[in-house]
Amino acid sequence: MEKVTISLGSRSYTIVISSGLCNDISFWPLISGDRVMIVTNETLSSMYLGKILTLMKKSKIKVDYVILPDGEKYKNIKTVDRIIGSLLQKSHGRDTILIAFGGGVIGDITGFAAAIYQRGIRFIQIPTSLLAQVDSSVGGKTGVNHILGKNMIGAFYQPTSVIVDTDFLCSLPAREFSSGLAEIIKYGIALDSSFFQWIEQNLDLLMVLEKHALVYCIRKCCELKASLVSNDEHDIGYRSLLNLGHTFGHAIEAFMGYGKWLHGEAISVGIVMAVRIAERFVQFKSEHSNRIINLLQRANLPIQGPTEMTANNYLSYMIRDKKTVSNQLRLVIPLSIGVSEIRDNIPNQLIIDAISEC
Repeated sequence: MEKVTISLGSRSYTIVISSGLCNDISFWPLISGDRVMIVTNETLSSMYLGKILTLMKKSKIKVDYVILPDGEKYKNIKTVDRIIGSLLQKSHGRDTILIAFGGGVIGDITGFAAAIYQRGIRFIQIPTSLLAQVDSSVGGKTGVNHILGKNMIGAFYQPTSVIVDTDFLCSLPAREFSSGLAEIIKYGIALDSSFFQWIEQNLDLLMVLEKHALVYCIRKCCELKASLVSNDEHDIGYRSLLNLGHTFGHAIEAFMGYGKWLHGEAISVGIVMAVRIAERFVQFKSEHSNRIINLLQRANLPIQGPTEMTANNYLSYMIRDKKTVSNQLRLVIPLSIGVSEIRDNIPNQLIIDAISEC
């Protein structure tokens, strides 16, 4: 079992990483008599919900649940209202604990509902997808999408705990697993060249779900994110380095319709676009570009954007990105593998050229 601490004073919490954690809820921060509501989706409920309910009832935990439709297209205010309606109908108060049992969509929606229900209740993240285990369940970013932009409605709201059980990855579709690999590769490019090299050397082990490699990889990603979140909780400084490729990727997701491109697929293309800008803007070495593109392709991720999108389509969404200041795009640009920075002085034509090349 591995543990990573997010240090935020009185709001600090622990990420626990191992296999089999959902077979024994003694590892969960719950005690007899607690009242919880599990939020999950239709796919996961049919596979796991009955077992979890049985374990909770044996531990004398009072449990309700709400089952949501599965998919990014349901990550919206209407779905949050459904969670809040269930809480109210079943007379849940401020002592209730929400449990987000699912991937990034469930985690983001549940966290946002926890942030706004009766001005804030506790919630626990139990991420079941690779993307959620290495990234979205950690750091307190919660929210939903708007038709004009991804994650435009939300709050920074930290969980009380994150329980990462690698066993859930055994039932994850291959495309979803590759989507999570994009975020893992992002960490190496943006923050840690040694980790990038480790991914290159161990990608084949990850893709066959070798447990030691998975646990190490998840822990490393959580440690990298923890170091940034602890010093920049609200994403106004260096935490933004974790958004490498995201400004482009979010544009793809919004334009194409949420769920048609998986998040990691869109981020993969966004990373390549950021690399193409870096080649022109900061003399990013072509040998580094080739390593990145090769690794993304080995992970079964796309490196070219949707044929339906023009550069203007991208820009119309990108200008609404949360990192934009005074209508000036701010992009994360790699300087070398493992080193990146935020730039707001990139000529528009460079951005257009990079988009057009992909």
